[in-house]
Amino acid sequence: MNATHDPKLKSWVESANDPASDFPIQNLPFGVFRKKGSKEARRGGVAIGDQILDLAALGLKTGPNLNVVAAAGRKTWSELRRVLSGLLSDPKQKRKTRKYLLPQSKAELFVPVAIGDYSDFFTGIYHATNTGRMFRPDNPLLPNYHWVPIGYHGRASSIVVSGTPVTRPSGQRKGPEFPEPVFGPSRRLDFELEVGYVIGPGNALGKPIPIGKAADHVFGLVLFNDWSARDLQAWEYQPLGPFLAKSFASTVSPWIVTMEALEPFRCTAFARSPDQPAPLPYLRDAGDQKHGNFDIQLEAYLRTKKMKKAERISRSNFRHAFWTPAQVVAHQASNGCNLQPGDLLASGTISGPTPESYGSMLELSDGGKKPLALPGGETRSFLEDGDELILRARCESDGRAPIGFGAAAGTIRPARAR
Repeated sequence: MNATHDPKLKSWVESANDPASDFPIQNLPFGVFRKKGSKEARRGGVAIGDQILDLAALGLKTGPNLNVVAAAGRKTWSELRRVLSGLLSDPKQKRKTRKYLLPQSKAELFVPVAIGDYSDFFTGIYHATNTGRMFRPDNPLLPNYHWVPIGYHGRASSIVVSGTPVTRPSGQRKGPEFPEPVFGPSRRLDFELEVGYVIGPGNALGKPIPIGKAADHVFGLVLFNDWSARDLQAWEYQPLGPFLAKSFASTVSPWIVTMEALEPFRCTAFARSPDQPAPLPYLRDAGDQKHGNFDIQLEAYLRTKKMKKAERISRSNFRHAFWTPAQVVAHQASNGCNLQPGDLLASGTISGPTPESYGSMLELSDGGKKPLALPGGETRSFLEDGDELILRARCESDGRAPIGFGAAAGTIRPARAR
């Protein structure tokens, strides 16, 4: 850590000094924006309080995405953070810099990087256990779970920024009551409480990334909602895994919280029990086991059309991830797969060990058998048209300035008529 993490550091942007702000000067996450309602070019910016600082203040022209910044590497990221921190904390810089500020309320935000490839993993062991128990009560976790970070390649083209409406997907589904599958709108639409890892520098095709250097390939973290049509998924996933049940939309938060901003909130890797094997050597690093995970509070909120405000339905923590971000990166590249700047690797649903910490409706409603009670007498087994689902995250620790991620939100629209 360094001077940019000093909890006493203040910004001349007053809203950044509010303890409730997600974006104090100790955070400085990166995003892409333009003035709302304009035809301006998209460009890179940094969230500070309720404002966005245009990176043009530093003479930087990022273009429509942050892939060039992501590719620059840790040394450049650290220097850029140092300069931004100084610019936004020194009162002498206020006069010449404030013209580069735009209120977030007047900005249109975009997916911050051009995502070339996206993989979704299954690192939440409690989610894996809960969902496995529904289908295999006596053996919920498959034999490979403790050995390998399980994942699949998803669809990058349908990843959308927070606030983008999500159209209910249609597809094939087959319940036990049907002699053959039927086609129609999903009846079991779900969310997944996830974290995404934005790749920085990549690796050459055929060249693995060693576990000890894997963290250097992660630019930062975002919130991620892998919307899931559970009824479509149950019919189509065997034997090759998720497909159309996942590819209709995934929501990402607009701000990339950098690894350096998260430094004060590092924690140990998931504590394996004595009956669980240690990671294989290519996934094992002493430093990563000691401080390779992050203490990030994760929350999901639901607002129906009848509710005046959103109700929290889940509160989990990223420390429940069984595999660290570095392990996920090292495994993805272990066969020589070439990662590229802007690629996104998602954690999978991060549920906790208790019912209130479950990160999906599938778990919260026990597969639909125990509908979730909401204010006003409403219940939900799965998401209905008009529901808004909001993910939030925040890091808090004694003696440290808290930082947040903003939101990853989406409202369900009815399926399109055919």
